[in-house]
Amino acid sequence: MKRFNAYQKIFAAFFAALVIFWAILFFSDKKSGNLNYWYSFLFGLIPLFGGLIGMMRAKLWGGLRSSLGRAIFFISLGLFLWGFGESIWSYYNFFKGIPAPYPSLADIGFAPSIFFWILGTAYLAVATGAFIALKRKTWAKVALFLIPLVLLIPSYYVQVSLAREGVIVPPGETTLKAILDIAYPFGDFLALTFAAVVFTLSYKYAGGLYRRPVIGLLAGLAIMYFADSWFSYTTTKETYYNGDFGDFMLMVGLFLMTFGILAFATKPPLNKPSTSKVESK
Repeated sequence: MKRFNAYQKIFAAFFAALVIFWAILFFSDKKSGNLNYWYSFLFGLIPLFGGLIGMMRAKLWGGLRSSLGRAIFFISLGLFLWGFGESIWSYYNFFKGIPAPYPSLADIGFAPSIFFWILGTAYLAVATGAFIALKRKTWAKVALFLIPLVLLIPSYYVQVSLAREGVIVPPGETTLKAILDIAYPFGDFLALTFAAVVFTLSYKYAGGLYRRPVIGLLAGLAIMYFADSWFSYTTTKETYYNGDFGDFMLMVGLFLMTFGILAFATKPPLNKPSTSKVESK
């Protein structure tokens, strides 16, 4: 596999431009207006088009007929849905004059994305040999138990103690918002835990073919978890604005996930059959 393909280079250049855009907004202390709305819209294009490309190129790896093809397709579908939700968010910004439409129809895109990320990582576990390691290695069984436990303690602190200040439904907040505030970070936590387990158990498998993409997925999900927790906190405290540090974390997390998926957007090398083999089931 080439180090980086053309898709990854294009998205990396676009991401770098958006980092500069965000820095200008942040250091100018600009918290409202069309520039902030444009930033939100533009970074949403990363998962929107990256996910679309990933779904289309999953056929190179067997599509829905193989474990790896399904992993690529469903993770890409989750990215596409998140980008679609961000487009709806931007519609509220530009045409309705609502800076933070939450909850809103945008959540129709945001909410299902986490489910498909979890589903995709489940198929990735099959494709990378994680289940083989789990059956054969004692340390793998120990890791399966310890990883969720290690992640659970800081997760409780971030989601409940920090973001919610120990109160599940603060006074004056709608039940739907409270549910989404907990569901988004918790869903990210589940996806992150699953990805961490997959990476740990499959690190030495498949000649390293999956290593960089899974690292990108794992890092992206970790950042998404903290970004969603930040979003829940700032919307509860009514300090959120388009282009804040939480939005920057969202952009970074989504870019890392997209960058990892796009590693599979080019044809597998024919001269390395041991690494291009796709597990059928």
